[in-house]
Amino acid sequence: MISTIAIRQLSLGDAPLMDAMLAMFGDAFDDAASYGSARPGAVYQERLLGSDNFIALAAMKDNGVVGGIAAYELQKFEQERSEIYIYDLAIALPFRRQGIATAMIRELQAIASRRGAYVIYVQADLVDNAAIALYTKLGVREDVLHFDIPVVDRAQA
Repeated sequence: MISTIAIRQLSLGDAPLMDAMLAMFGDAFDDAASYGSARPGAVYQERLLGSDNFIALAAMKDNGVVGGIAAYELQKFEQERSEIYIYDLAIALPFRRQGIATAMIRELQAIASRRGAYVIYVQADLVDNAAIALYTKLGVREDVLHFDIPVVDRAQA
């Protein structure tokens, strides 16, 4: 039940919880290699958790991570404002469909408001019906295209 779930914003000193959140993401997305094979060290994680532009929320039950959001605050250049991009959101399989994702997004909305952000946005894969239903319930759908552009070493180009 959602009442037994605590949502915690991770900060300096929370690298062990960040590790647990990464493991949960790997399980939830069935992609343990991406979230575990080259996991960042504690120094990197602490720098990330202490930065002004990274937001990590963990849904906690009995001191274990059962859900998480990794988001970034992006400072805009055209106006003095920012937007929040949800990079990853996942809930461990046994805890899905209990309102945890919605509660985590609501907490992110409060954080975004305190930071003066004007919008939160997220991408969803066309085949991820559960994510699409969640985000449709909470926001307005925009159909856009996403492109991955490879990084090229200028010395080799």
